[in-house]
Amino acid sequence: MVRFLVLYTEPNDIEAFEHYYREVHIPLAKKLPGLRRYSISRNTTPIRGGITYYLVAELQWDSMEDIKKAFQSPEGKVSAEDAANLEKLSPGMHSMIYELEEIF
Repeated sequence: MVRFLVLYTEPNDIEAFEHYYREVHIPLAKKLPGLRRYSISRNTTPIRGGITYYLVAELQWDSMEDIKKAFQSPEGKVSAEDAANLEKLSPGMHSMIYELEEIF
């Protein structure tokens, strides 16, 4: 499995961020081909160093090939372009892609 992780910093305007994220960005992202799971987490607490993030989003695909296809698709390009709007509302957001290895 492969996950796409997005770490959102405290928004400049929480109400505007929440509205945009729920009403615009999530519906766009849910159209990504092959997307298996989309979850968000709140109330993060750093344990060692780091900063507290306002919101953490995790999107999951079956393989690295699937996620590449998703982001190369027309829906993926629209979603990636829209992320720039979210970054204006949550400056300093971070993202990464990683493969998941099940230990048990």
